[in-house]
Amino acid sequence: MTAPNTDNGADNSTINCAIRTLCTRDADFTQTLDDLIAWDMVSDSDVEAAVTAILRQVKTQGDQALIALTNRFDRRQVDNIEQLIIGQEKLQQALETIDIETRRALEVAADRIRDYHNHQQQSSWQYQEADGTVLGQQITPLDRVGIYVPGGKASYPSSVLMNCIPARVAGVAEVIMMVPAPDGDLSPMVLAAAAIAGVDQVFSIGGAQAIAALAYGTETVPKVDKIVGPGNIYVATAKRMVFGLVGLDMVAGPSEILVVCDGDTDPDWIAMDLFSQAEHDEDAQAIFISWDADYIAAVHNSMTKLLPEMARSEIIGQSLARRGALIEVRDASEAVELINRIAPEHLELSVADPEAWLPKIRHAGAIFMGRHTAEALGDYCAGPNHVLPTSATARFSSPLGVYDFQKRSSLIFCSEQGASELGKVASVLGRGESLTAHARSAEYRIRDSYKEAQTRD
Repeated sequence: MTAPNTDNGADNSTINCAIRTLCTRDADFTQTLDDLIAWDMVSDSDVEAAVTAILRQVKTQGDQALIALTNRFDRRQVDNIEQLIIGQEKLQQALETIDIETRRALEVAADRIRDYHNHQQQSSWQYQEADGTVLGQQITPLDRVGIYVPGGKASYPSSVLMNCIPARVAGVAEVIMMVPAPDGDLSPMVLAAAAIAGVDQVFSIGGAQAIAALAYGTETVPKVDKIVGPGNIYVATAKRMVFGLVGLDMVAGPSEILVVCDGDTDPDWIAMDLFSQAEHDEDAQAIFISWDADYIAAVHNSMTKLLPEMARSEIIGQSLARRGALIEVRDASEAVELINRIAPEHLELSVADPEAWLPKIRHAGAIFMGRHTAEALGDYCAGPNHVLPTSATARFSSPLGVYDFQKRSSLIFCSEQGASELGKVASVLGRGESLTAHARSAEYRIRDSYKEAQTRD
């Protein structure tokens, strides 16, 4: 789930649902699809130069840079760093003042997210070999994590829950949250979500300067071990630039949804599911696949009918026209081929027996199974994380989870006998690589009988 554009659009009655219709039988289909799903996440030189300057300023000037950059980019009038700190009392105040229905929704979502991620808990393990050698793995949480949450007109309490709760389940000791407050505006829902999720410290700082503060640390902002959470191109570029100094969740591209249907779901439902991701921003991608040409036409009619009703109809319309598609395939097997080729962030299987599809699907961030499982449920309250791999990175990446906030340390304990036997192997390999110190280090632990034999040789 990525941060959307927040414009509300113009006169909805003038919006046209222009979306391309493709067919796998078309001679140019492969190239057309490649062009459609391609997304270049590389920043242009101007963005990179601006972010480089911001990172350098924060690294060298610390808190003073954060004050100056916040005043500049968020149109604030801040005199000292304390004005950018949102204390726990403000979080609790927000939680107590939001309406009961909203608070209940946040709490239910948080409970479900926590329950799901509790199932991801990993345990340390060991095993002992016959000679007494012990091998294993120790699981430990990260010490401190930073989460970035878009702010201002955009309000994403769900991002607070999705990023903070798995860290807490993993055992992270401290969670620091960065949320911009353009013109001083802060969403009470975001602050309430921070209280529910258990965020330790909150700073009203955004943009590349927030990422720099988390990565380098300042006099007031503590340095973290990992940064998670979505943001605009400046945030994404800053995350890329500090990777290695800190860990990252991912550098996310625009939101995506791929819906596959056998023709028996209400076409209005499908249309709205496609809209649910297209409304994020003009670069979001909504693709629909079916082997029923008449049903594809019905979905297009529903989209045309429903689009003028949408508050963000202009953004949806631009998204569909730029990157959307309705694709006719030959059959369900060809639909599976396209799923694995596109490797979507969100995949809806609106079919009679979605379970039967799972063994064939290799690449998808999250799979929504059945006609009643709208992707929007996953964004908010189903339980699994909505931070998902985009831009075909589901080929090698996974949703954010507890495992992203934990480290694995290998455990090795050699008995005297084990060290002697393994030393013989290490000796041969070390000398084979011309690393004599490696070999001799291992040889010192070899029992005398073997060392004597080596001497005689």
